[in-house]
Amino acid sequence: MEKRFKVWVYQEGEPPLFHAGPMKDIYSTEGQFIDEMESGKSAFLARHPDEALAFFVPVSVVRILKYLYKPHVDYHRGRLQNVVTDYIDILSKKYTYWNRSSGADHFFVSCHDWGPDVSTANPTLYKNFIRVLCNANASEGFRPARDVSLPEIKIPYKDLGPPRLGRAPNNRSILAFFAGGCHGHVRERLFQYWKDKDQDVQVHDYLPKNLNYFELMGRTKFCLCPSGYEVASPRVVESIYAGCVPVIISDSYVLPFSDVLDWSQFSIHIPVARIPEIKVILEGISMTEYLKKQKLVLQVQRHFMVHRPAKPYDLLYMVFHSVWLRRLNVKFS
Repeated sequence: MEKRFKVWVYQEGEPPLFHAGPMKDIYSTEGQFIDEMESGKSAFLARHPDEALAFFVPVSVVRILKYLYKPHVDYHRGRLQNVVTDYIDILSKKYTYWNRSSGADHFFVSCHDWGPDVSTANPTLYKNFIRVLCNANASEGFRPARDVSLPEIKIPYKDLGPPRLGRAPNNRSILAFFAGGCHGHVRERLFQYWKDKDQDVQVHDYLPKNLNYFELMGRTKFCLCPSGYEVASPRVVESIYAGCVPVIISDSYVLPFSDVLDWSQFSIHIPVARIPEIKVILEGISMTEYLKKQKLVLQVQRHFMVHRPAKPYDLLYMVFHSVWLRRLNVKFS
């Protein structure tokens, strides 16, 4: 892949809606990928479109919402959809690349919840388009054979990832832990059964300032990762950074990099309907099985780390690899 896979970044469009995105906080994997391509330092950057195997549409959904939806009070998806559709219309009339594959070798990256909505207004136009999405919900049109699941990371303002405060596996006194807002029906059910009710399964709303969220994750064997309003959560990556076995509580989340990572080996999946059984399920995991999973969590950490420029096997590299795999399926007419 390193030698053959080249990506052309379309030059059309201007910031702030194009060629830039959020570099920190909740949607930052979107901006980090855009900036990686725009920096000119990526090993995968094509110097001419004719040498490219894939074409990047450098639009930022987060920036569109920031600049086109405020101070407006309505959140109709039409404005978002029109910006991207008009952009692709310009590209398809100016170049031959979109039309020759019907967009099957083109992709964009979005970590915002609205990312999937870009394509809903015109399913025919986007039928083959590769969508790299944090909101990878199989029940809402995410197709793993075509689309790419993007890890969601809340990148702090001083570093490129959460702190790594994980303890040794024999020094983790908390069975399960979650702290965060009660967003969406999954967390509502989690809070109904577990909020502030059990010393082993610690489920809390936002923590007081005297408690360190990442330190508590580092003391935990199994970190609960329930979906919020949408399926993705930065807690999945935060768990991995903490050396804590992720417990995915979601029914439709397509996990990142599933083409090459077998999540069943280093995580636990608990269906939403079995939330009342969390403690029984986790206590039923033997120490041998836990240690095996925890060891593999440490081994996959490198695939969820962000480096600039990207390094082999890190998060951005894995995104390129995921797009490359889908590009291999493209056949030109």
